Amino acid sequence: PILDTEDAWVSVEGPVSIVELALEQKRIHYPLVEHQFVLCTILYAIMRFSLKSVKPLSLFDSKGKNAFFKDLTSIQLLPSGDMDPNVLSIRQQFLTKVVSAAVQALCSSQKAKEVSEEELFPFEKGKNWPTLAVDLAQYLQISEDVVRRHYVCELYSYGMDHLGEE
Repeated sequence: PILDTEDAWVSVEGPVSIVELALEQKRIHYPLVEHQFVLCTILYAIMRFSLKSVKPLSLFDSKGKNAFFKDLTSIQLLPSGDMDPNVLSIRQQFLTKVVSAAVQALCSSQKAKEVSEEELFPFEKGKNWPTLAVDLAQYLQISEDVVRRHYVCELYSYGMDHLGEE
């Protein structure tokens, strides 16, 4: 971009402006940032629901693992459309664990009305974990319908038939 400056500002001496510093930065590789975001979401879900025996890096193939340790401005080989069936199975199990834990947390928070989940986790107000799991399924190349069906089954199994029907 062309930055027009007034003549009075041309002779000013001092540190470089933040706009000029920003323009000198290298461009980031957006798919790599998106890949990092998926990992952060997975880590947050593991932490939030205290999921045991989940190894976050096992949800990615070798290309995906290598991409985590590269500079965000570098063009990296990211996982392609062909995935190992074992990795896909692990991903599907993880997403179903997240949905199950989310429904269990919802059920327990409705039974224990004295302390709401919003009071325990105020920064999560309005966060819908099952919907987030469906969105994550797109990135992890898992069928969204499998996650949705599991969500409905979990709602019915916890006696929340009115939510399951929706």
